[in-house]
Amino acid sequence: MSPTSETAQGGRRLVIVESPAKAKTIKGYLGPGYVVEASVGHIRDLPNGAAEVPEKYTGEVRRLGVDVEHDFQPIYVVNADKKAQVRKLKELLAESDELFLATDEDREGEAIAWHLQEVLKPKVPVHRMVFHEITKDAIRDAVANPRELNQRMVDAQETRRILDRLYGYEVSPVLWKKVMPKLSAGRVQSVATRLVVERERERIAFRSAEYWDLTGTFSTGRAGDPSDPSTLVARLNTVDGKRVAQGRDFGANGRLKNAEVLHLDEANARALAAALADSSFAVRSVESKPYRRSPYAPFRTTTLQQEASRKLGFGAKATMQVAQKLYENGFITYMRTDSTTLSETAVAAARAQVTQLYGADYLPEKARVYAGKVKNAQEAHEAIRPSGDRFRTPAETGLTGDQFRLYELIWKRTVASQMKDATGNSVTVRIGGTARDGRDAEFTASGKTITFHGFMKAYVEGADDPNAELDDRERRLPQVAEGDALAADEITADGHATKPPARYTEASLVKELEEREIGRPSTYASIIGTILDRGYVFKKGTALVPSFLSFAVVNLLEKHFGRLVDYDFTAKMEDDLDRIARGEAQAVPWLKRFYFGSEEASDIVPADGDHLGGLKELVTDLGAIDAREISSFPVGEGIVLRVGRYGPYVERGEKDAEGHQRADVPDDLAPDELTVAYAEELFAKPSGEFQLGADPVSGNQIVAKDGRYGPYVTEVLPEGTPKTGKNAVKPRTASLFKSMSLDTVTLDDALKLMSLPRVVGTDAEGVEITAQNGRYGPYLKKGTDSRSLESEEQLFTITLDEALAIYAQPKARGRAAAKPPLKELGTDPVSERPVVVKDGRFGPYVTDGETNATLRRDDDVETITPERGYELLAEKRAKGPAKKAAKKAPAKKATTAKKATAAKKTAVKKTAAAKTTTAKKTAAKKTTTAKSAAAKKTAAAASVEE
Repeated sequence: MSPTSETAQGGRRLVIVESPAKAKTIKGYLGPGYVVEASVGHIRDLPNGAAEVPEKYTGEVRRLGVDVEHDFQPIYVVNADKKAQVRKLKELLAESDELFLATDEDREGEAIAWHLQEVLKPKVPVHRMVFHEITKDAIRDAVANPRELNQRMVDAQETRRILDRLYGYEVSPVLWKKVMPKLSAGRVQSVATRLVVERERERIAFRSAEYWDLTGTFSTGRAGDPSDPSTLVARLNTVDGKRVAQGRDFGANGRLKNAEVLHLDEANARALAAALADSSFAVRSVESKPYRRSPYAPFRTTTLQQEASRKLGFGAKATMQVAQKLYENGFITYMRTDSTTLSETAVAAARAQVTQLYGADYLPEKARVYAGKVKNAQEAHEAIRPSGDRFRTPAETGLTGDQFRLYELIWKRTVASQMKDATGNSVTVRIGGTARDGRDAEFTASGKTITFHGFMKAYVEGADDPNAELDDRERRLPQVAEGDALAADEITADGHATKPPARYTEASLVKELEEREIGRPSTYASIIGTILDRGYVFKKGTALVPSFLSFAVVNLLEKHFGRLVDYDFTAKMEDDLDRIARGEAQAVPWLKRFYFGSEEASDIVPADGDHLGGLKELVTDLGAIDAREISSFPVGEGIVLRVGRYGPYVERGEKDAEGHQRADVPDDLAPDELTVAYAEELFAKPSGEFQLGADPVSGNQIVAKDGRYGPYVTEVLPEGTPKTGKNAVKPRTASLFKSMSLDTVTLDDALKLMSLPRVVGTDAEGVEITAQNGRYGPYLKKGTDSRSLESEEQLFTITLDEALAIYAQPKARGRAAAKPPLKELGTDPVSERPVVVKDGRFGPYVTDGETNATLRRDDDVETITPERGYELLAEKRAKGPAKKAAKKAPAKKATTAKKATAAKKTAVKKTAAAKTTTAKKTAAKKTTTAKSAAAKKTAAAASVEE
């Protein structure tokens, strides 16, 4: 049946997709007989709290949203913010003759389609419409060839959802009790956090080793040219046949792993360099090998995230947001895929562009086929590629900004995947000489020449290591032969130090998770977003740094829930879930074994899931967990880092004991930077309470403190002073000026600060003018008219005449004069505009003049890198402009006809109706109160997912 024609009876078809943008694009490809509407994501899910659970459920079911005693039956509720949309969909369905469920073709999309069918309860024929690109041909083909709902995929997604709910809602409360309130645990997020923490532990334990070697610059004596240089640079390889130690020969403890190598220190290296200064050198060997490099496979979700991070500076979340827009607007295929396969149509399109843009010499005889290597591949989607049977070049798309750059990356990678190999030669030259003291020294140099660039004409993959050499980089060596004499122009001694393992970036963490087969690649962006949002990890540049809080959380999970954060266990669970999806295992017995343990389920599935234990028992027996112990980490010399409810701090000695010391640790301090020396600096800093003296008027003691929002002064009220109720007395408090500090503030300073606001005088009409210190700085206030002051000192010095002169000036409208930038970062690669850091009303932010992005808690003006600034701007652009809340329209008055009808009702009916309404409201209030109380217990875990 043609999508452009209506049914024989002039019927109407309702097509439901997830997003309004997707609906808008698809609507243009279908005829007048189709209505395309969005569900706007999930319409139904497990409840976010006990208040959302229907009244008939009690106990554990209300807390978990899952009935664990009755085959783990999930309790689904329509999301509160989707009820209006559900009503709209039901109204549209009532006027339709067929329903097409056109959600994404993955487990989550299949689950959304199933929930739509369950909630809407259609009485018309239902079809599952699937496609992996939004083009006219693809959409029409999907309508003409629908399929049935895949219940196996739905069951697999439901099992994951239940598993993640049990994990999150059972383990998270343990963190609340033993570490800090409002924390969360998740099946994948906790393991991802552990990876980042373990890398930091490696950095803390790391001991650097120093080693030296020699670098020689040798000349052939000929005049060189680009194809045949006259000199080459070689590094010392052996001394008397013994290999010189390099960084790879040292362990994390700073010691040599291999005693067979020669470890040169500075003195020996310099002595050897001097002994070789006048030596004769000759080429001992020239080894040449053919070089061949094949193109990279087309993008799948994780490789796109990694490459967008390396080349464009995008975070995983920003990459997926931009890709989502490209997909919904018909530019690329579906962006959540584990496949590297290209359809025959796509291969033909790519090969056609290779010939058109690069010539037939770059096109291989046969099309390239890329086999999938992802073990837990979700579905047999196609790779991420430009959509359609003819690829639009980036210039033809009309795209701009981040969308253009990501499309260009995808287009280049796809076209390059169907091009010929790059070929060339790699050469290793060995150069030898004898030192004055008789020692034999051998240097090596390696080179690479590319004779045919092949796919590299279109695309070269980036590298996680900024110092790594890219594939298309050539290193040409002079054309020399064995026995050729060479002159040493210069021999230098070079010192090196081993470096700790690099912290994960978003790209390398995605790669690590995928290689360990933990979780689903399509969820990695949201997982990384979660651990950043929860404060378990923060960013320094592009590096992911674990917070001290995450150390406490991981410590608890490792010691008391070891299997739940074990990498192999988590990967094995992923295997089990895929077996359930394939119908090779049953969901309910598996969930029973996971939740209740072997005793409950061994009689049902003796060999299925032997690696599983009983989660319920683990979270019930918490007596062995010492909250202080799991949140304490030795620093050295009796100093301990502790994670408290209000943040990390260092401590030496026991509280209230003589010599006890304590100091807060900055939230943004990387754990590997907390040394004994730094802790001593923190102890030496002024902290705690400083007694300044007594107020001569009230007699109350005045103290200076360092508070959460900065240093301040306050008075100590006498014992017995009421702190609550009608007669409560609040102590006078004032923040220190920016020019003041805790160790220099005096009693006079404090009394002056606490005297604010100061009455400056009154104007001609008797209106009082005061000088006050506010959130945004010092200002004058006259009635409702406020005027800014230039400095804090003016609060005490400004006279009435000066104040009146300020008020005599017209009030400045709009923005004040722009402040100079705090820092310049360079030119943004997207907008090609200069990026600077500015000080705004709500703190520092980066801007390119078009887009503004506030610095995060973990970003610092002094240390922020250009790459981090560009990333913040990219994330802000990907989110799009902030949506303004729509104003509620006033309720329409009842029509005259309705009034007339209402007037006919008797007074008795009105009274009865009024009583009924009142009763309902009272009952509703009681129910709401009960629900709210129950909801508080589970609300903090509501967003726990994976």
